[in-house]
Amino acid sequence: MTELRSITPSALHHGGRLRQAAEEYGIPFEKWLDLSTGVSPWTYPVGEMPVASWNRLPECEDGLEAAARSYYGCPSLLPVAGSQAAIQAIPKLWRGRMESQGRWQSGLKVLLPRVGYKEHQKAWQRAGWQVVHYEGHPGEVLAPEIAALVVINPNNPTAEVQEKGSLLAWHQQLLCRHGLLLVDEAFADVEPAESLSPLCPQPGLVVLRSIGKFFGLAGIRAGFVLAEPWLLAQLTDELGPWTLAGPSRIACRRALEDKEWQARQAERLTSASNRLHQQLKPLGGRLCGTGLFQTLYHPRAAIWHKQLCGEGILVRLTDEGDGLRFGLPLDESQWQRLAEALPLLITYS
Repeated sequence: MTELRSITPSALHHGGRLRQAAEEYGIPFEKWLDLSTGVSPWTYPVGEMPVASWNRLPECEDGLEAAARSYYGCPSLLPVAGSQAAIQAIPKLWRGRMESQGRWQSGLKVLLPRVGYKEHQKAWQRAGWQVVHYEGHPGEVLAPEIAALVVINPNNPTAEVQEKGSLLAWHQQLLCRHGLLLVDEAFADVEPAESLSPLCPQPGLVVLRSIGKFFGLAGIRAGFVLAEPWLLAQLTDELGPWTLAGPSRIACRRALEDKEWQARQAERLTSASNRLHQQLKPLGGRLCGTGLFQTLYHPRAAIWHKQLCGEGILVRLTDEGDGLRFGLPLDESQWQRLAEALPLLITYS
């Protein structure tokens, strides 16, 4: 296990910063091909919104929670403004839980993936936890002083998947020490075989789900926390009322209920991701991915990122600077534009 340096807000970068790239490279915003996010390019067609959804405060008795319970197979969940809201709040709440039980002590550790969504690390550090990290299999370093474990499943950007059996074994280890297993399943919708969502709620287990990625609805800022009722009650108090806007609740419910669309979406995402994998293979390096993105690890990743930006194509340079994460093109014109740009990277290498 390796201690991590603190992360400041200014050090964190995410995909989708297209306007910044447009200004930096002097290419008009509308001329860019943005492949920098892991959000599906196909957006669920939410349809018209009732006028009352804009005029009235959101209400819980609108069928959203019921639709989510059915979709995730979990009876105990809470809608939040994207899983980001829960990522920021849970470390503080779990520390409070341990303090109330007399179990908190300085130096208690949370185990996080070395490569992954850095907002997790920032939130745990802010709540006063000592952060250490793992590579690959966290079970190998799940020492007694670890009171919480975060698994991103599948991981972003490495696409690594931890098997359900392993997750449950780690959960039992943590449970014996009154610890927490938090599983971020933001990218789990395409291939949900290893998801722990249907096994919630359980003591010491929290699962985070996102609507933005699979449904292509990042703009409505919706997600769900699957956990025990006591933690959901505390999270509700922490976040306050009306965490989701009325139109967001309606869009989210419609998407979760539309089984036919979900099946089509899973098929086309898988097909597109496989096509992207084949298109990137000639570049060499190491490729890995999910149904929503492909990540290419290569020694020239940082150079190629700049070259692609010069062509008006924005992809995500990993935090470590050793890989490029490519989102999925939307249509044939975008596929063709990417296909024309990739050989240039090899030519200039």
